[in-house]
Amino acid sequence: MLQALGLGAAVEAVYRGMLADPSEGIAELSTRLGLTQTQVRASLDQLVDLGLLRPSRDSPGALRAVRPELGLEVLLRRQETEVARQQKELAHSRAAAAQVVSEFAELRPNTEVDGAERLVGMDAIQNRLEELAHGLARECLAILPGGALSEASMEASRPLDRRALARGIEMCSVYQDSARNDPATLAYARWLTEQGGQVRTSPLLPPRLLVFDRTVAVVPIDPDNSRMGALCTSAPGIVASLVTLFEQTWEAAVPLGADRPRATDTGPTGPELELLRLLASGMTDEAASKRLGVSLRTVRRQMAALMERLHATSRFEAGLKAAREGWL
Repeated sequence: MLQALGLGAAVEAVYRGMLADPSEGIAELSTRLGLTQTQVRASLDQLVDLGLLRPSRDSPGALRAVRPELGLEVLLRRQETEVARQQKELAHSRAAAAQVVSEFAELRPNTEVDGAERLVGMDAIQNRLEELAHGLARECLAILPGGALSEASMEASRPLDRRALARGIEMCSVYQDSARNDPATLAYARWLTEQGGQVRTSPLLPPRLLVFDRTVAVVPIDPDNSRMGALCTSAPGIVASLVTLFEQTWEAAVPLGADRPRATDTGPTGPELELLRLLASGMTDEAASKRLGVSLRTVRRQMAALMERLHATSRFEAGLKAAREGWL
């Protein structure tokens, strides 16, 4: 009954025994209470420390039990004092924690404001994507520019894609044509189609885009600098515009199982035409290679092949002849 005051069962039994018969010694208490003499001695020491036993004036060397209304009241006051101290410390801790949370919230980028959440760091982005993938109900739309996917990206996406497809989620992904030239990325795209996903490719793609159930979209804050993080938005107007962008990109793309048309005498292939347009707009070879997701060497090789087909000796002449042929 007195455990709340810090008295164990043995200590309480000895205290009750001392109250009932103060004349009993250690041996008598041990026999009557069913405790070992070691337990009785330890209990007596604890009762003295708690102030429930005090030296007897009538019998020097003996102990007397303090009456419960006095001794237990002292214990209650001690406990109240300790509880008050703990509550005070807890209040200080809560105030300190609230201050840290407030300061962190001002500095933390991964905070949602007006339906938009800025995600900084791969862990924050991956955590959010896992949450969104777990909550998928119908479909996931993806635009994945840049050609070859990194090994880390594919490893992180595979379990999410597998679980979503197993649940019957419709997955539509658009890769860049140059992804066909990377064995690992091509194998991953084929695995997606084997699992029930749909994959298409296009020579030129807008920035990376993920749309979940047409209600939440994730886009890079700066397509040219992935370290800037990603923006997760559920604003209906923004999401609707991004869904329209995806649908336009999807319609212009070619299914993974279909081959791109080869170059003929009548006109360039899709990738070649996109390269011509980019260069005609004033873009450098380096910038065009990034937009097309291919190497700088590939861009220069394709341009050399176009110049040869157009019988042009310079890029300027190639541009004029391409326009004359109606390619631009």
